Amino acid sequence: MNTTPAYTHGYSAAVLDSHRARTAENSAAHLLPHLRAGQRLLDVGSGAGTITADLARIVGPENLTALEVGEEAAALTRTELQRQGLDGVEVVVGDAHELPFADDTFDVVHAHQVLQHVPGPVAALAQARRVTRPGGIVAIRDSDYEGFRWFPEVLGLDRWLELYLRAARANGGTPDAGRRLLSWAHEAGFSEVTASASTWLHATPETREAWALTCAGRLTSGPFAQQLEREGWADADERDALAADFRRWAEDPDGWFCLLHAEIIARA
Repeated sequence: MNTTPAYTHGYSAAVLDSHRARTAENSAAHLLPHLRAGQRLLDVGSGAGTITADLARIVGPENLTALEVGEEAAALTRTELQRQGLDGVEVVVGDAHELPFADDTFDVVHAHQVLQHVPGPVAALAQARRVTRPGGIVAIRDSDYEGFRWFPEVLGLDRWLELYLRAARANGGTPDAGRRLLSWAHEAGFSEVTASASTWLHATPETREAWALTCAGRLTSGPFAQQLEREGWADADERDALAADFRRWAEDPDGWFCLLHAEIIARA
């Protein structure tokens, strides 16, 4: 099994602008009631670093370790933490399938929108369980792309979703990961698992514009666009047309787009 798959989204400006809008409040609300100062926390797939920074302020920067799969992504996390004055956080490079930590190291392991991209989500959860001390928790949140809904009906958005699902699966991912989290946790050996679900809704001019910009940008540049071109699934003309459909959708005062997410809190 290749444990270093292609990251479908990549790290273009269109992606990072969207990811930097994520906070612990809007992306890890299921975890926040379980946190307190002094806990040792591992943030797997820290990415743009904004959620990581919020978590570090709760548990203490010296108690948080962030992990990314490569130096490019790790550098993004470090830059954001430095920007926010959180120099005490340790940022390391490693594989979620083979975490470079001893057993029972952390009180909390957190991952946001990570398991949908890895080829071995059950193995990653088993590793998270291994490095979590008895009584500690593993907190996971992932999207379910096939649960996304929008209005008005726009054929270009249907085509975008079809292409994204195809690309993500070709890269070894599971874009409907959200619905599978509870099952994966049980398979990884957790017996005490609390499942929940939440949404992000884009239904104001500002949020519609932001969502359209990131989706249009991913269609026209970066790894997703390059994959579509390389595989012959959508040429530049079609991708430009799909991006234009997203922008037109965003201009509609009735535009509404709901993203489904699932969460679990699994006790080690």
